[in-house]
Amino acid sequence: MSDKSLERKILLPEMNSEQAAIEIGEFVVTQVLSHSSTGCVIGLSGGVDSTVTAALIKKAFDRYNSSVSADNQKKQLEVVGYILPSDTNNPEDTKDGISVAERLGIRHEVHSIEKIVEAFQSTNPEALAVKYDKGNLMSRIRANVLSTKAATENKTLAGTGNKDEDFGIGYYTLFGDGAVHISPIGNLSKRLVRQIACYFGFEEIAKRIPTAGLEPGQTDYKDLGYDYDVVELVSEGFSQGFTREELIVHSQVKPIIERQIKQYESMYCHKKFNSVREVVDDIVRRHYIADEKAKIIHPPIAPVTLTYGALTYRRDK
Repeated sequence: MSDKSLERKILLPEMNSEQAAIEIGEFVVTQVLSHSSTGCVIGLSGGVDSTVTAALIKKAFDRYNSSVSADNQKKQLEVVGYILPSDTNNPEDTKDGISVAERLGIRHEVHSIEKIVEAFQSTNPEALAVKYDKGNLMSRIRANVLSTKAATENKTLAGTGNKDEDFGIGYYTLFGDGAVHISPIGNLSKRLVRQIACYFGFEEIAKRIPTAGLEPGQTDYKDLGYDYDVVELVSEGFSQGFTREELIVHSQVKPIIERQIKQYESMYCHKKFNSVREVVDDIVRRHYIADEKAKIIHPPIAPVTLTYGALTYRRDK
């Protein structure tokens, strides 16, 4: 019997999309009613995370509103989408955000944040001189706009971060896109978010290359050097008791990381990482940062029921 046949498999969670949609929707409605708010505000980017979050909330609100008497409009819940582009965004992203809002039938507005960004030249010129700092500044500006819209409309600000980004590697801006009241998809990996996107009929958006849109030509893969499938696989490995050394040589982990190292070099003509160990170590490093961020800002996350092989597990944090 070979060593590989004795190797314990890393289990990736599965879900029933309809059940997850109902669970997340009920969580959002409960949170909104507990806040005595009139619904949710959400930032729409045209990407898969914000599209799925908006679709989940709209479906939940439609279900709730149908149970409220027609003559009591004050109790109707509404989700509003705000599209906040800057000059670094691809114009197609704005079009996609508008298309998503129109398809879902939600009220939406488009407001460029470019003049607000430029206004920081008087107070924070050093931030505008560095792409990384400018990108985080734009994220915080969007958060300010969205949280103010939520406050003035008496609504709950719904975040759009998934589990891999927010809680796996902390790939978000503190007090920026992480500054929200609730996290509807915070228990779903990017893979499962794509699954729900297809459930709602957004197959094309599910295929989009993830990007924060904070720098020209930026993609998450280009920044990180690996994709979210790797983040999920390594994170699940650690949570299931595998050691770092076991993961580095694991037959599920090693081949996919080696392929992505080669792919990255082919795409960008240089290496981001030289070995599987370096990638695993980077995920560990980023996960520590994610935990530190979560101690500062940690919105409630919608619980979802996931299946690991024969084991059903309700993830509620």
